[in-house]
Amino acid sequence: MGLLPFDLNPVLGALIALGLIVILAKAFGAKPSEPVLVKDQFKEFPLISKTVLSHNTASYRFGLPKPTDVLGLPIGQHISIKGVVNGKEFVRSYTPTSLDSDSVGYFELLIKSYEQGNISKLIGELEIGDKIQVRGPKGFYTYTPNMNSEIGMIAGGTGIAPMYQIIKSIHANPSDKTKVFLVYGNQTEDDILLKKELDAIVSSKPDQFKVRYLLDKPARDTWDGGIGYVTTEVMKEYLPASSDSVQLLVCGPPGMVSSIKRNSQSLGFAKAKPISKMGDQVFIF
Repeated sequence: MGLLPFDLNPVLGALIALGLIVILAKAFGAKPSEPVLVKDQFKEFPLISKTVLSHNTASYRFGLPKPTDVLGLPIGQHISIKGVVNGKEFVRSYTPTSLDSDSVGYFELLIKSYEQGNISKLIGELEIGDKIQVRGPKGFYTYTPNMNSEIGMIAGGTGIAPMYQIIKSIHANPSDKTKVFLVYGNQTEDDILLKKELDAIVSSKPDQFKVRYLLDKPARDTWDGGIGYVTTEVMKEYLPASSDSVQLLVCGPPGMVSSIKRNSQSLGFAKAKPISKMGDQVFIF
């Protein structure tokens, strides 16, 4: 008789066989799917869910071909969406708020739909199962961990999308020690997008992440954020000072961006170029 009672030997044999199967499956099993984006080719993805965030803004989730697929978008880059409105073809750029690391099988877009818009209005009218045409990656900015010691961010409205993507990436990586300072402007408190998510990130790592909200029209006297535009004074108080290890990222309405370009230069940052490149001290998305 062996070390185990005879009636347990079949059980042991079955466990050994199961272990071998698991090992072989890991060694020879199917590899995860490759990223699905193709740089010069539009591909179709169906809408699988929609979460309304405000009267004209929603988070849209689009499914990828396989549940193991990832979009394949480097942090800081964006996609192009093509659509036909009233017989005319339009192409617009959007930055997903999702990361490949946390959104396997789908990707998410944060979009504000305008009545006079084209692609934004088209997406706002999508029904579950309807498809959009996407091409990418695109963009001159690719975030890598610890590429700067500090990053100042200024966003307006849906311009929060690329900022949030980068913030999420930094927050999820314990090895990334980059400090982030965000100034985020909106018209009203209801217009603040992803506030719950941003506040949770700040709360979990308050020494690494700071957010200052600005409103044009606060509706309550108890509003404890800022009021007005992103002035030189606001930038000086809530963003890191210019240095070789600091980069300033900007995304928002044209008027805001023009103002920030002037303000940043007066604060010692390099003059923003007409088309931003990766190494620029001031990068405009």
